[in-house]
Order: sequence, then C-alpha cells, then structure tokens
Amino acid sequence: MNSRVLVLNQDYSPLMVCSVERAFILVYLNKSEMIKESMAQRIHSVTRSFPLPSVIRLNRYIHAPFKSVSLTRHNIFKRDNYECQYCGTRKDLTLDHVVPSSRGGAHAWTNLVTACKKCNTSKGDFTPDEAGMFLRKKPSKPSYAIFLKDYVYNHGGMWDEFLT
Repeated sequence: MNSRVLVLNQDYSPLMVCSVERAFILVYLNKSEMIKESMAQRIHSVTRSFPLPSVIRLNRYIHAPFKSVSLTRHNIFKRDNYECQYCGTRKDLTLDHVVPSSRGGAHAWTNLVTACKKCNTSKGDFTPDEAGMFLRKKPSKPSYAIFLKDYVYNHGGMWDEFLT
C-alpha cells in the first residue's frame, strides 16, 4: 500500500497527493467520494473487501492559497531529473550555484542546478561561461502541476484528465 492518491477539490481541481490510507479514511467517513479506484489492489477486512482509491474528490471546497514548489535539495534534483546539468551523469550529485554565492549568486531556483562532484569541482568559483562549461538546460522555477504530474507515471495515466 505504498500507492499515492490524487485529491481533487470539490470543483475537480487538483489539490494534493496523499497516501492510500488517508484517502480510504476520507472516503469511508464520507468526507470525499471515490472518482477512480485502483484496479490492481483491494483492502480486506474480516468480512468485507473495499477498492483502493486512485482519485478522490472532497465533498467540501477547500480554499487553498496558490501552491508553489519549495526550494529544497530534493526538489532541485527532481526538477533536473537527477542528472548533472553539465555532463549528464547520475552519480555523486551535489548542488551548484550557477553564479557562485561568493560572487553574489542567490540561493534561488534560477541559480541552483544539479551537478556531479567532478563538474562542480571543475567549475570551481567561476560562472559556467568562464569555466568553459555549458548547462544542458536553463534553470527555472517549476510549477506545482509539474510536480503532481510526476506521480502520474505510477498510475498509468489514470490522473491525466485531472492534471491538464
């Protein structure tokens, strides 16, 4: 039961992703309705069997402020697909400031990239241009929907219609 469940607001807009256990409780307590169920698994009690939810919709509208992706090491790695943005390797990854912090480079989405230790050391205290290195893609702040879409691959496209 390591699956995740897409939670929709009452107006069918994506709100969050939660655990199957939490989603099942919300459905069981009539705080939400099951929109799509998991075809692969069911949850069993002594006398009954229940489908596991894949997508649920809350019965009450939740006023959620604009969601943004927090700037964390894990999220930068995720944005960069766990690849060094200079050479493409997936081993010994670290974070690199495009404009070094010693030269006033900010700790921001647009200045941080994933780099392997070898490329990070080679670049040193220079900008990529000064070091003769080139970024594979320009760093930018990802949208919340893009991070939710990463979970779609675990559900074989069952969430596609809700994440457009």
